[in-house]
Amino acid sequence: MTELRLGTRGSQLALWQANAVAARIRAAGGPPCRIVVIKTSGDRLQDAPLSEVGGKRLFVKEIEDALLRNEIDLAVHSSKDMPAVLPEGLVIAAVLPREDPRDAVVLPSQVRLKPDTTSEVAASFSRPAIESIDDLVAALGQAPSIGTGSVRRIAQLTRLFPGARFTPIRGNLDTRLRKLDEGAHDALVLAAAGLRRLGFVNRISFALPAAACVPAPGQGIVAVESRADDARIREIASRIDDPAASAALDGERALVEALGGGCQTPIGALVTPLDGDTIELVAAVIALDGSKALRAQGTAPRRDAVALGRTVAADLIAQGADEILAGARKAQGAVEGIQP
Repeated sequence: MTELRLGTRGSQLALWQANAVAARIRAAGGPPCRIVVIKTSGDRLQDAPLSEVGGKRLFVKEIEDALLRNEIDLAVHSSKDMPAVLPEGLVIAAVLPREDPRDAVVLPSQVRLKPDTTSEVAASFSRPAIESIDDLVAALGQAPSIGTGSVRRIAQLTRLFPGARFTPIRGNLDTRLRKLDEGAHDALVLAAAGLRRLGFVNRISFALPAAACVPAPGQGIVAVESRADDARIREIASRIDDPAASAALDGERALVEALGGGCQTPIGALVTPLDGDTIELVAAVIALDGSKALRAQGTAPRRDAVALGRTVAADLIAQGADEILAGARKAQGAVEGIQP
């Protein structure tokens, strides 16, 4: 095999991810990789909120179609963009080590406070750090303008900021930050992983703990997708698989599948390692208006990650998660002009 064709979107973060995968494959003794940029529906519909045009699935469909047509050998995705059930004939062949999975609050540069005191850039700021949710609320007030289009984030943040105004914000990361600094918003809420990977760690004002905002399933994990029947390609990809991140993704995706959720539903899930080989899964299902939030958690050996995801999902269903998610789907259908 002379080269591997890696399919990816053309955004800053997507190209970072594809190049990271290529470098790891090369370091593991695999063939050179050629990056193939594929424009997706999500890229073309830049002006529409994701919640109104089909969700983050739009960022992977065309890439998966190219993989099924054998136009590329591997697809590289942010795993949180992937559907809970993959198209027939495709599998996740590997995942990279997980970056910080939390959601991060970013304030405008002219009023930005320093990150937590353990950060390598903390010393470069003179203002006190935001060290708690109370500090964050005090800094933003009860009715800030927050840039985010994620229904999961909005549902949870509404419980912290009942008067907040939420506005979708799309585009490359530097574009989003520029708009923030120009005064379009009081704050952005973004994935900490993307900020860190692209060198913007100094823009993180506060990383939201899971107790306040449970991250999206798969957040911070880069997934490598392949054709199920291509044993040679799968073997090469398996050389770069991170077992801990793989187990985390398995548990979180199993929970979403058991709940029947998709990419634009108010579901949060986070697997974290405990002592030894034990993992913990914390999950939440939140009403779109923030009026109700259900939480569940459980622990299990890492090898039982999928079973753990299903068990925690069953706990949420017993609490009434189905009703909340049915309401979210009905609301989504009304927005898209689809009969529920």
